[in-house]
Amino acid sequence: MKVIFLVSFVEEFFRSLLQIEDHSLFVELEYFGRIRFVFSLAVSTATTTTTELTPIDPSEVSILVILKDLSASYLTSGDGWSKVTAKVSAPSNDYTEYAKHALVKGELHIFGGYTDRRKIAKLNGCALTELSARLNVDRDQHSEALSIQSGSQALICFNYAKSKSCEIFDGSSAVTTFESTYTHSLGGLGFYQNQPATVGCVRNKHKKAERLTSTGWVALPDHPEALFGHSSIGLDDNSMMLLGGLIGSTFQTGIWKIKENVWSRIGELTQRANHGSAIYTGRSIYHFSGNASPYPNHRIDLTADEEIKEVVRIGNHASAYHYPVLLVTENNRCL
Repeated sequence: MKVIFLVSFVEEFFRSLLQIEDHSLFVELEYFGRIRFVFSLAVSTATTTTTELTPIDPSEVSILVILKDLSASYLTSGDGWSKVTAKVSAPSNDYTEYAKHALVKGELHIFGGYTDRRKIAKLNGCALTELSARLNVDRDQHSEALSIQSGSQALICFNYAKSKSCEIFDGSSAVTTFESTYTHSLGGLGFYQNQPATVGCVRNKHKKAERLTSTGWVALPDHPEALFGHSSIGLDDNSMMLLGGLIGSTFQTGIWKIKENVWSRIGELTQRANHGSAIYTGRSIYHFSGNASPYPNHRIDLTADEEIKEVVRIGNHASAYHYPVLLVTENNRCL
């Protein structure tokens, strides 16, 4: 195959430089954007070593994307090249509309939503099945959900009615927990310093940020903007990213990070996006937009230090599908 010959030739070329005094070389090749080869050559006049960096190949990632119109759901690869219709069943075609989702004990659960604001349902194979357990408070499009306690529980908070309430679902029942200081409808939930955190509010349009400790919610530094409708992702270095959203009625492209209690705007999506969902796997964040035409989906590739390496658009939705339900899974799920 020509690409294999090309890589071999380039690698041999750089190996020929090993006689030169101290160098560090990094080579990254792309073949029509489909295959990426990365290798590093560390060069020393005293000792010659060659270290191959194993790339994280998005083409090997499979994400099940369940939309509010179940018939439009699909399975996609992380590079966006493969997109196949997924067959997911539920009591109604709009069963996931405005529901929020989280993993509990390795199984995908959805909470509340348009059809029943107190429902809890689980994905069994390719069927969404409603559980007998119920939420304690109405949860809707303004609510948030987050997998916590190493995935053994889900935290569900807030709603359109400016509720500050939160509850925890352990797979069997939902119990109330600490209320936040402020309401955070459409304020997101993500991990910051290994604790659930939320930022902003569509109803009150404030800049307040909080994190949930073992004794209740405590304040974080205010966000520079009155942001809402963003997606929140906790990183391994204890920082948290916010993707897209709105400020007032203006759709956003910004990528924000809070690290060591300092907010920074660290990058941009290629197109504006909000009311979406995000998932972090394999050193890449995948963000699937809910609103703002052309409804772009993005992959944000990170370095080993979790700095932004590249932001790539990997497709788009045909319409406004708010809060897609996302699950990293095998490449033949629900086909």
